[in-house]
Amino acid sequence: MRVFVTGSTGFVGTAVVNELLSAGHQVLGLTRSDSGADKLKAQGAEPLHGTLDDLDVLKKGAAECDAVIHLAFVHDFANFAKSCATDRAAIEAMGSVLAAAGGDRALVVTSGTMLLLSRKPATETDAPDTDNAFAAARGPSESLCLGFAKQGVRASVVRLAPTVHGPGSSGFTGMFASIAMQKGVSAYVGEGQNRWCAVHRDDAAKVYRLAAEKTIAGSVFHAVAEEGVPVREIATEVGKCLGVPVVSIPAEEAESHFGWVQFAALADNTASSALTREQLGWVPTAPTVIEDIPIIVDFARSQSA
Repeated sequence: MRVFVTGSTGFVGTAVVNELLSAGHQVLGLTRSDSGADKLKAQGAEPLHGTLDDLDVLKKGAAECDAVIHLAFVHDFANFAKSCATDRAAIEAMGSVLAAAGGDRALVVTSGTMLLLSRKPATETDAPDTDNAFAAARGPSESLCLGFAKQGVRASVVRLAPTVHGPGSSGFTGMFASIAMQKGVSAYVGEGQNRWCAVHRDDAAKVYRLAAEKTIAGSVFHAVAEEGVPVREIATEVGKCLGVPVVSIPAEEAESHFGWVQFAALADNTASSALTREQLGWVPTAPTVIEDIPIIVDFARSQSA
């Protein structure tokens, strides 16, 4: 299978490209830079220069491949609505090409379990919480993707946990480490019993590959290895690795301490992957987020050096 991957040189995308190539697939990777192209070539993939705004380039990539895995997103949270509109335009462009081409073509689009804020483990059958502004803006990308199932595309959505971890940036856990370095304390809010689900990027990459290979049209999958890790435990391990105090702060101080990351610091985001494991035969085997915190902290240190 030949697979077009957007976000192919990112933290998760790099692992997805490696996973696909290791399984014997060919990869065409979207990249914005010459250094990204060189990285893809070194992995054994073919680069395609362009951005999410280059809809003709996206259509070309989709037309040349049997499947599309869409990982790229413009992480401009000051203009989040615009970023989500860009995401939808990209999905529409690539999905339309796959639908017109016919045959057994797959479209796998990225979303997140943070769209499903709840006090119980969210499942793959749960819809985005439209009362939440974040979910209301990003959620329509899910329905747009799944709508292509009615046009003969094997369309599916992969929801990532809020902390996808491993060697590198590692989502919100990496941000917690960076903030702890800047502030001189590793903080959590209140009692810190709110939880984040988590997954190693290598395990997440397997979900994407399996979704592209064998998904039933209209499916939603959760790349979640751990249903819920208390944020206090994450902050405690970060503080231990950095050698800084671990402190509790009141909710009213969350914004001043964490900045825009405050919504994650306050969130209780647990999710199940039982249906994903059953449908795809997915078994996560990589280290847990707590086990990975030493390498996450090392990466944060390297970025501040």
